[in-house]
Order: sequence, then C-alpha cells, then structure tokens
Amino acid sequence: SNTVQNAIIGEDNSVSGGVIGATTLLGVNYFVVRFLYNHEKFSHIIEGDADKLIENGRLFEDRLKKELLTLSELEIAAHKQGFASLDEVETATLETGGVISFVGKKPDPDEKRYLELSRRMDAMNRKLDELKAALASRG
Repeated sequence: SNTVQNAIIGEDNSVSGGVIGATTLLGVNYFVVRFLYNHEKFSHIIEGDADKLIENGRLFEDRLKKELLTLSELEIAAHKQGFASLDEVETATLETGGVISFVGKKPDPDEKRYLELSRRMDAMNRKLDELKAALASRG
C-alpha cells in the first residue's frame, strides 16, 4: 500500500507508477502464498504454531501475555461464539491465522445423571399434583 500511496501522492504522480507498484505487490504476494502452500516447513516457520489459551478449562495467563491478548478481549471473542463466560470453555486456541477457536465443556456423566434424575422427579411431582387435584375434586 505504501508503494501505491507514494505513487499517488509522492513525487511520482503518474497512474502508471501506481499500477506498477500495485501489480508488483500483488505478484509478490501471490508467489509467496503459492510457495508457502507447497512448502509446509517454511510455512510453519513463518506462521508459527497454534497456541492453547485455555486447556481443560484452565486459563494460561502467560500465553495471553505472550500473544498480547487481554482477558477482556478473550471474553469478547467467547461471547461472539455464544459462550456466556469463560467458565463454559473447555479449550480456546489461537490459530495461526489469528482466529480464536473455542470448544465448550461437556457435562460429565455424574452431571448428566443428576440432570436426568432431576427431570424425572419434576415429572413425578407434576403427576402427583394432578392425582391430588383429581382426588380432591372427587371427595
């Protein structure tokens, strides 16, 4: 963009200078992307690795600092993906492209069992209330 900007407002006021600069930037970008696509080792060196920010529900504040992310920014990213808070997140990964991906916590078997029993007890209480009401109306 600096090449194009300098061609437009710098000493070179010609449109052809801007077109040459823009074409050069696009061409170099095209060849770099193609080269990195075909050479994974170089791509890995340039782009780096994905970084786990939360793993097994545990937040790594040192990794947030390393990536220059604030806790507030991480919470905002979680909200955008439908999480009410970071307490609902099992893992959060900062991908090489800059996107943060989140995986929610799954309820453990004991919690599932508790929820199912609670649901069944509520249904039984409703039935008992209906029976009491039916007996009271007869008597």
